Amino acid sequence: MHYHLDIPVLGNPIDEGALKQIENARSQVEFAALMADHHKGYGVPIGGVVASQNLVSPTAVGFDIGCGNMAVRLDTDAEKLQENIDPILDRIAATISFGIGRAAGWTVDAPLFDDPRWETLPALKQVSNKGVHLKDTAREQLGTVGSGNHYVDLFVDEENFVWVGVHFGSRGFGHKTAKWFLEAAQASDQMDALPIVLHDRSDLGEQYIEAMNLAGEYAYAGREAVVGKVVEILGGNVLDSVHNHHNFTWRETHNGLDYWVGRKGATPAFPGQRGFVGGSMGDNAVIIEGVESPRSQELFYSTVHGAGRVMSRRAATGRSRWGKAKGEGLISKEMMHTWLREKGVSLRGADTDEAPQAYKRLDEVLTYHEGTIRILHTLRPIGVLMAGSDVFDPYKD
Repeated sequence: MHYHLDIPVLGNPIDEGALKQIENARSQVEFAALMADHHKGYGVPIGGVVASQNLVSPTAVGFDIGCGNMAVRLDTDAEKLQENIDPILDRIAATISFGIGRAAGWTVDAPLFDDPRWETLPALKQVSNKGVHLKDTAREQLGTVGSGNHYVDLFVDEENFVWVGVHFGSRGFGHKTAKWFLEAAQASDQMDALPIVLHDRSDLGEQYIEAMNLAGEYAYAGREAVVGKVVEILGGNVLDSVHNHHNFTWRETHNGLDYWVGRKGATPAFPGQRGFVGGSMGDNAVIIEGVESPRSQELFYSTVHGAGRVMSRRAATGRSRWGKAKGEGLISKEMMHTWLREKGVSLRGADTDEAPQAYKRLDEVLTYHEGTIRILHTLRPIGVLMAGSDVFDPYKD
């Protein structure tokens, strides 16, 4: 770990664009740090951590409020799963939606839809437009995974136990809510603009905190619904569960003072706190646990949320986000599938922007956080499901 000004920075090589963004963020708040899986984002980089005693930053949470990971360990027969991986993946793909609408055949509900904040928060009323209530849209999307780097994965660990892992957030609800607050605060649409900060006692700040918390509960409910459905397909009993956000702001105590700690693509890792961190579709994932150390304190008990990108989506595919051709991509589908065959991974969906070659190697990234976390389990992927290149979803990542 080294310091840029007074900002702890981990990883190598350092993304200069992300470094400039975290420097901008630090000028607005009392603390900022950059995790080893960092790369450039909107306003605040992915892998960025910011903290202030009285300010909250919608930019430091991002558009996918409550994006995070959930993993459960099962007593399912790993050998039987591997022998039947293709029909099992087909069944999951037919059941779980990776687009906007939920697949037919199952319904999802959650107590959070009875929460009065849907009706009492003025901001959420304004997000609802064109006669469609935001809650109705959210209810329709609960249990959908979306696209981009969001996934449902099947793993086997070092003791031959099966794990189900998922990665996604609050879908259209979180995206529309974040967009409304950024616009209400007159945020710039430029990637390198200063992050928006809101005083926690201002009307907009108080509303953002409440809306963010509701979106976080929604993200938890969505991941639990998807994991539950996949477990139902696989059969077996849940032996263990790990669940955490990595796009969120928490009220925490550090060095005797209370802070709003925003983590954007960063996982909280207090001593004893566990987290699920994915690599890429063709790399191992891990279950980690935070440990106490001076370095942990310096990072406000934060760690990586994944491996981190080494190239943009456009560079990987040769296409823009909306599919418009921009030239030849750096990663071919054959390159992607060759990697997966060698690792023994069966894939459904995805495009080359999510190929392993577009990412850093997680085991290397984790070395920069030694002394702040320990690895409890290493999860080898055997089945990966993601949105295909033909799926339209404006709420990716």
